[in-house]
Amino acid sequence: MMARIPVHSTDDAPEGAREHLKQLEAHLGTVLNIHGEMAHAPVLLAAYTGIQQAITTHGTFEARTREAIALAVGAVNDCAYCQSAHTGMARQVGWSTDETIAIRNGEHLPQNESLTVLLRVARDIAEAGGEVRDDTWQQAVDAGWTTTELTELYAHVVVNLFTNYFNHYARTDLDLPPAPGLESHHT
Repeated sequence: MMARIPVHSTDDAPEGAREHLKQLEAHLGTVLNIHGEMAHAPVLLAAYTGIQQAITTHGTFEARTREAIALAVGAVNDCAYCQSAHTGMARQVGWSTDETIAIRNGEHLPQNESLTVLLRVARDIAEAGGEVRDDTWQQAVDAGWTTTELTELYAHVVVNLFTNYFNHYARTDLDLPPAPGLESHHT
């Protein structure tokens, strides 16, 4: 499948998206295809960067937890682009390649029982349109996750749903190394 939306650069992006695109490029070292596609609608890129900024400013989860959530949600939504991007970022924050695969596959993380339970909640949210099974919720509470943290989790799931769905919608071409076990293809 061909990408549906061309990729803007910082030079040819619409004025309303240019500054957000420049900030993303400065942070990542390049304009990723997903961001260059989002730039066609400044409102879309502003919404995405707004959620990211809110998480950066107000979020409490450390980088390893954030990347694990992104991997779990990307796997639920079969988004090869996000799984590939977050596999790379997860490796940068200390996850091994095998651990990223285990997280994507929904496997138990014996070295981190608490995170395993949190990822079950994230998967439920992504799989069931926001619904979380009562037993999954209770397991998270029993594992020590607070109501505040479980509420924050929703923001992390939503930003990943946002990008997963956009990649499917736009048929974003993969411009990153593919995650192990995934074919190099769209979304």
